[in-house]
Amino acid sequence: MVDQKIITLLTLAKTGNYTKAADILCITQPAVSHQIRLLEAQYGIKIFTKGRKGLKTTPEGDILLEYARKAVSLSERVKQAIEDSRNCIQRFTVGVTPTLGESIVSQIFAPYCREHPEAHIAIVTHNLKKIGNMLKLDEIDWAIVDGTIPGDEYASVLLDTDYLCLVVSPMHRFAKMKTVSLSELKKEKLIMRSPNTGTRTLFENHLLSRSEDIRNFNIIIEIDNITTIKELVSSNLGVSIIAHSACKAEEASGTLVVVPIQNLTMIREINCIFRKDSRHMEILEDIDKIYTNSDNM
Repeated sequence: MVDQKIITLLTLAKTGNYTKAADILCITQPAVSHQIRLLEAQYGIKIFTKGRKGLKTTPEGDILLEYARKAVSLSERVKQAIEDSRNCIQRFTVGVTPTLGESIVSQIFAPYCREHPEAHIAIVTHNLKKIGNMLKLDEIDWAIVDGTIPGDEYASVLLDTDYLCLVVSPMHRFAKMKTVSLSELKKEKLIMRSPNTGTRTLFENHLLSRSEDIRNFNIIIEIDNITTIKELVSSNLGVSIIAHSACKAEEASGTLVVVPIQNLTMIREINCIFRKDSRHMEILEDIDKIYTNSDNM
C-alpha cells in the first residue's frame, strides 16, 4: 500500500546517508538517488540539502516526511484493522499523559475492557506535546490528557477538571503555613515536571499571567515520573507543583501537605480527544459515561 519511494525517503531521512540507506534497503546507492529524484520531480521540490553532519531536509522536505510517516502508519493500521476484523477484535492505541497514567488505567480502561471483552488496548505514556504529535500522525487512536490539544481536526470530551497545587513535606516550613507567596516559593528548591509537559506548561502560563518567569525559580530536578517526584518531596529534598488528583492519597495519609499559593488558582482540564475522522468516535460517549460513573461511586 505504501510506495517504495516513500520507504526509501524515510530510510534516507533516518540515516542521513545514501550509502547507509542503500545497505538497509538492499539496493544500490544510485537506486536510492533515483527514487529521491522521482519524488522531487513528482512534487516539484528539493527534499534534501547537504549539511556538515549529513543530509538535511528542506522545509518542503519536512512536510513530505510528515505525510510519508502518516502514510506508513496508516498502512500498518489498515493491515491490523483487517486482521482484527477477521478475529472480532477491537484494538486501540491510547495516549495518556504521565499525571493521569496512575489513575486513568484502573478508573477507565479496566471497566471499559470488562464491558467490551473484544477490546485490546495498548497504552502509551508521553508528555502532552508528544501525545499531540502521535495523534496528528495517526500513531494513536485517541488520547486522554491533562490539558488540550489544539486543532480543528480534533473532537474532545471534557471528562473532569483538576487543579495544580504546591506540595511539600510535613517537615518543611511551608507545611504549617496557610498560604505561600510566589516570592517565598522562589527561595525554595523546586522539583518540577519536564518542559513541554501539561503540568509544567500550565504552571509557566500562570506565572506569566502574574508577570513572573520560571527561570527566576530554583529548579533543582526535572523529571517526568510522578511517583519519584512525590517521594523526593516527601523526603524534604524540595517542593513541587503537581496535579491535586495525583497526590490525594499522600495528602490523606499525611506524607505530603498541600499548601495554597496566594492569588494563584491553576485549574486544568482532563480531556478525551479524538480525530474527527476517527472510526472510533462512538467510544467518546462510553468513556465519558465510565469516568462519570467512577466519580460517583
